[in-house]
This record gives sequence, structure tokens and C-alpha cells, in this order.
Amino acid sequence: MISPTPVQPGDRVAVLSPAWAAPAYFSEVHEQALERIRTELGLEPVEYPTTRKMGATPAERAADINAAFADPSIRAILSTVGGDDQIQVVPLLDPALPVADPKPFFGYSDNTNILNWLWGLGVGAYHGGSTMVHLTGPHIDAAHIHTLRAALFGEGDVVIPASQTSQDYGWDWSDPRALTEPSPRGPALPIEFFGKEEPVRGRTWGGCLEVLDQLAFAGRLPAASELEGAILIFETSEQIPPADFVGRWVRAMGERGYLDAAAGLAFARPVVADRDHPEVPESELAAKRMAYYEYLLANISRYREDLTVCLDLPFGHTRPQVVLPYGGEITLDPANRAVIGHYGS
Repeated sequence: MISPTPVQPGDRVAVLSPAWAAPAYFSEVHEQALERIRTELGLEPVEYPTTRKMGATPAERAADINAAFADPSIRAILSTVGGDDQIQVVPLLDPALPVADPKPFFGYSDNTNILNWLWGLGVGAYHGGSTMVHLTGPHIDAAHIHTLRAALFGEGDVVIPASQTSQDYGWDWSDPRALTEPSPRGPALPIEFFGKEEPVRGRTWGGCLEVLDQLAFAGRLPAASELEGAILIFETSEQIPPADFVGRWVRAMGERGYLDAAAGLAFARPVVADRDHPEVPESELAAKRMAYYEYLLANISRYREDLTVCLDLPFGHTRPQVVLPYGGEITLDPANRAVIGHYGS
């Protein structure tokens, strides 16, 4: 696996909308994110024709991604947000470009499509980072900026920071408070480990389960043999799929041989709060969260009793969100209740 080349202070970085062009609808939020890239990261953001284009076609978006990978002055690619049709973009991407110049790509959710595509090319990337979600608001979460910097600048081994608070969603971007006021959060659950106590280290693969479901139908998932010794990283989206769907997906991966091949598995804190129904009591949300874990663990145990499993790692569709290597390596260390990201190696 080729590691992405770290950026240097002052470098130009592409800010793209490979799926949904949220900047076209919420320009003030987007502008705040661009300013944070300049002031907090010391990098120069570069937009492309479809970054703010409503209804851009898959071909137009693919052209911008190819252009960003082809431009030697662009040293990283940051996605603005996810979406739901990126599966149509990937076949139009030029596989020679990231192999020739493996610059870091950042994204999650629907960007699992591009992450999996890069993984198949043998090029590492980073799971996490959405400029519109995580570089906006009254401040950037400390855990996010810490791991984002580590990924961008190749800072080596970093213990994933523990989160004291957590939320499934913040203010709607149409609300002026999204730019200036903290949105309500609750206490974060500590990460938990199951399985062996010995630390396991491996290169990661996975992403958003709803997207991996689509990739399975499209025939774009790796063979089990390619995941030998890997650490699987799975998350669920704000669509809040039923907990039994997670069980079915994991069971299918067991049948495919993924669980036998893997060295470990990390499952992100799942989204359970529904923006359209915000008055659900915390006890009900906790029960929904527990249902995810029960279906996950029950179906893993059908295939492996000794697989090291980490729950509630704050990546994916949660805030604070940490950025994890994708195709790069992480270590799950149950004895010390720690996860270590190996950035730039």
C-alpha cells in the first residue's frame, strides 16, 4: 500500500464536492470552512468548477477529481461533504493519476466509494474530514483538528484522543447559529474492547456500511484474501439503518470470509438521534445504540470468538470526529484501552 505524500505548510489543496455540492446551497458555511483551511491549517484551498455547482453530473465531478489528482501543485484533496450517488463517479476516474502522485484524499460517508477505489489501487487515504461539517461552527473540535493535522502533515504515531462529549448532528446549515454558536451535545461513551487483550496492528479497510452494501452489488469489494490481517472500520450514517441491517451486513461479510481474514474491527459510535424527531428521550436513544452493538457482536461471534473488536470509536457520522488512516495502519490496544493511528507510515 502506497502511503499518501504528506503536505507542507502553504501547499495548495483541492476542496471538492465528489457527491453532493453542499456549498452551492450553504455558501456562508462553505466560506467559513475555506477560511479555517487557511488560518487553522496554513494551507491554500482551491475550488473546482463543481465544488459549488448544483446538479453537477457524475462526469463533471469525475473530471474535477481527475484534474486535482493530475495537478502537481495540488497536494491534498478535501471533500466538502458526502451524498448518495458517488458510485456513478468512480468508473470515470483515471486510476493512473493517484498511483503516479499519491496525494492524501479525505472523506467518509458516500466518499467510501473513492476510498475503496483508492484502496484497490494500492493507494492509502484517510477516512474522515468533511470541510462543511468539521471545519465550521464556533470552533473546530480538538480531536478532529489533531488527527486531521496528523494525517495531512504525516505526524507519525498518534493516540486517538478520547472525547468527553458527543452529538449525532448539529445546527441546520440554514440556521445562522451554525456559524457562531455551539450546538447541544451529550456525554460521550468510552471506547470498549472485546476479544483478545493483545494489541493488534493492521491496515484498515471499510467505511460506511450503507455504501459498502451498494459496492457489493456493483462487484467492487475486495476479496477476503486481500484483507488478511486488516482492521475493518465500519460506521453507519444519519439515515439510521435498522440495527438488524448491521447484523445482516456483518453476517454477510462473515460468509465472504472477511471476519476470518481480519485482525480486528472498529465500529464507530452509531447515529441514533433523528433530526426530524428530536424529542426522543435519551433512554430510547441508548437502547437503539445498544441494539447496534448487540447485533454486531452476536453476528461476529458466529464466525470468530477471538476477533478484537473496538466499539464507540469516534469516527464517521459523529462529532467530535477523528480522522483515521484508510489503507494505512492503526493499532487496537485493548489492555491500555487505546487506539493508535499511524499517520504517514
